[in-house]
Amino acid sequence: MRPEPFVFMRHGQTAANACGLICGRLDVPLDATGRAQARAAQGLLGATRWSCVAVSSALRARQTAQLALPEAALTPVHDLRERDWGELEGLPLAQQCDYLDTPPGGESWADFVGRVQGALDSLLAQFEQPLVIAHSGVWRAIHFALYGTPHGPRIGNTLPMLVAPVRAQAVPGQAADWQLLPYERVARASRPGIPLELDAVSYTH
Repeated sequence: MRPEPFVFMRHGQTAANACGLICGRLDVPLDATGRAQARAAQGLLGATRWSCVAVSSALRARQTAQLALPEAALTPVHDLRERDWGELEGLPLAQQCDYLDTPPGGESWADFVGRVQGALDSLLAQFEQPLVIAHSGVWRAIHFALYGTPHGPRIGNTLPMLVAPVRAQAVPGQAADWQLLPYERVARASRPGIPLELDAVSYTH
């Protein structure tokens, strides 16, 4: 992935999330909790002048963006949609196969990561520190691209994270080191609307 910073936020809660179901390509709306979560994110996200607000084409992501940033121009990116879980969609998360396996009738991990990384690389080539609003699966694809594994805790709804290379450690010709940080923590240390000086921030993963 291009060594450029961006902010990622998962969409607000849906009824499928609340029931612990595999959502995938099911185009479900936010529930009442999800709508409240998205509105609550407005205070943090609205304080920054985003170069681009890139949004998955799924309804739940678009609703989140519209509620969190009602005045922003949104850029729909179809390749940021959730993974196609095939025959597993709508079933309990306990029946989900390993991320690296291909679900019956669904999308392979390699294909999923490939399209997500391609979409992000295109955005990062065009925009400085964009905001990306998408899905937990997209977050796992990002984690895989940075650290070589999709496994780990599921990212919470509407909890923006800064994804940034550690520029001070970057060596030409070598892959960048990346670290993740809650965006709220970074925003508190920055003046609203001013691009972050990433080299001055201490990151933890």
